[in-house]
Amino acid sequence: MDLRALHTRHLFAAVVFLASTLVLALQLINPSPVMVRVGENGTNVAELGGYFRYPDVAVVAASACSLGASGTYLLLADRPDAGDDDLTPTADRDAPAEPVAADGRADPGPSDELLEARRQEWEETAERLANNEREIYETLLAADGVLPQSDIVDRTALSKATVSRELDSLETKNLVERKRRGMGNVVLLQ
Repeated sequence: MDLRALHTRHLFAAVVFLASTLVLALQLINPSPVMVRVGENGTNVAELGGYFRYPDVAVVAASACSLGASGTYLLLADRPDAGDDDLTPTADRDAPAEPVAADGRADPGPSDELLEARRQEWEETAERLANNEREIYETLLAADGVLPQSDIVDRTALSKATVSRELDSLETKNLVERKRRGMGNVVLLQ
């Protein structure tokens, strides 16, 4: 985990998670001994180890609850909202519907020439690639540069492992980017 990327809430939840884990482990490993006095005069004292007193049970229960709550927060805090199930890249989804230029008129957006130049660049890159990398890259190109990883497996004759390995290679070359979406990845051309 990158500590610089953690927000204050994440950092707090991580500290609570670690502290709860430590308290819970120590409490379960070292239960308090129970003292029993036996005899008429109270002079004989026997120690029975391995039992939990009510305060011990309260500490274990509180630690388990805070451990579960902080762990759940850490796991679910970065998940996209339920409405984000579409497979559009985050940058496109967060953009306003119609960009506005500085003078207040609607901004025409990127020109067709710019888009065509980018597509031409992608096609030239595809020509330089070999075998499986090229097949995956061209599949992405045919899908306008955005495709779930599972769809790449479906659209090609390659296995999941081969697609994953080749995407690792393409990602190392900064030609594609994988973004986590739910249970799978969405692959974007760079």
